[in-house]
Amino acid sequence: MIATVLLSIGIVFLAELGDKSQLMALTFALRYRWWVVLGGIAAATAAVHVISVGVGYFLGAALPTRAIAVVAALTFLAVGLWTLREHFGPAEPDEERAAPRSTRAPFFVVLSAVLLAELGDRTMFATAALATDNSWIGVWIGSTIGMVAADGLAIAVGILIGKHLPERLIGIGAGLLFLYLGTATLLSATLPDLGVVSCAAIALVVPLVAGTPLVLRRRTVGRAQPDPVGETPESAEIG
Repeated sequence: MIATVLLSIGIVFLAELGDKSQLMALTFALRYRWWVVLGGIAAATAAVHVISVGVGYFLGAALPTRAIAVVAALTFLAVGLWTLREHFGPAEPDEERAAPRSTRAPFFVVLSAVLLAELGDRTMFATAALATDNSWIGVWIGSTIGMVAADGLAIAVGILIGKHLPERLIGIGAGLLFLYLGTATLLSATLPDLGVVSCAAIALVVPLVAGTPLVLRRRTVGRAQPDPVGETPESAEIG
């Protein structure tokens, strides 16, 4: 049992390094509190790996991975557009920082996104394969710990980045990253013959196109704002 847990931790941890779930964890950590992100990832991981060990140990069958990947891609795109919409207006960093945030909605956003992303992912297949020849309980515990540990590293990186960037920039960057993830996932699910490199390259077009108007709008707003240094004494007195 202990050997199975340790084996599952090692395999899943290594499989998650550089995977899209780490990028998702980093992106969520830029936007939400770290414990909310970690909790959502842990809950989604536990649920997905229950399914995967059941598939591997009891059923020996596969899920409709392509349909699940399409749903996950649409979820990423929706989250990206929603995030960009929140940050499309003029920047108000002081008000945004001061406003309290609810943890319930972010938790379910993280939970649903990770759940859909991991269904049919390579980690799920690795877990199912382990469960065919080992204790399914040990595989479930070890694979969940391994994935949470790997994504925890990404969350730590997100926290470090978030301390040095303004919240508005973080929100826009997170939205663009989700658009990239959604486009790359959709391309790989609908056009598997393209290959991983081609999908990743083509997917860059969407965040570039979406980010250009944001940059232009930001520059326009910055130029339209009055320069406080250029105020005349009379105007300052009137104010």
